Amino acid sequence: MLHALYNSVMNLAQHPRAGFWLGAVSFAESSVFPIPPDAMLIPMALARPDQAWRLATICTVCSVLGGILGYALGYFLFELLAQPILAAYGYADALLRFEDWFQRWGAAVILVKGLTPIPFKIVTIAAGAAKMSFPVFLATSLVTRAARFFLLAALIRRFGPGVKDFIERRLVLVTSGAAALVVLGFLALRYV
Repeated sequence: MLHALYNSVMNLAQHPRAGFWLGAVSFAESSVFPIPPDAMLIPMALARPDQAWRLATICTVCSVLGGILGYALGYFLFELLAQPILAAYGYADALLRFEDWFQRWGAAVILVKGLTPIPFKIVTIAAGAAKMSFPVFLATSLVTRAARFFLLAALIRRFGPGVKDFIERRLVLVTSGAAALVVLGFLALRYV
């Protein structure tokens, strides 16, 4: 089922209203949908490298807006809606770990995890369930989602079609490297 859903998302990248669908997938992935917008962003940016920044902007804005919905689900409707959604995707245990991490590290969790391939819906719902400060949640979501999508757009603009296989095979490495840079930045600010 997940493979068929992935193929459907890939087909939307070819749709005449692909920008709209990219925004819809970006929004939904941050709260309830299992397929990340990268599945559309990469082929769309490869097809039109001159539009890569616009596409990254669509992903960023819609992902943050969808994250607000995920936060609201966790904050107001955790037991009624959020918990069953996460359980359906097999993320119930991950949510408990994130809630503990939010209590310990706060905004740093969103900055690091928002860059990685970990489904952003877990981060947004857990932030709401942990009653994280909404302004802090919003600011860190904007920073981390922009970093993720603009990094992909920059790689595609710089390296073109050859980067598609690299990104798809090593997305964890690329985004983990970006997350490591964020952590190093925090450490530098704190200790330097």
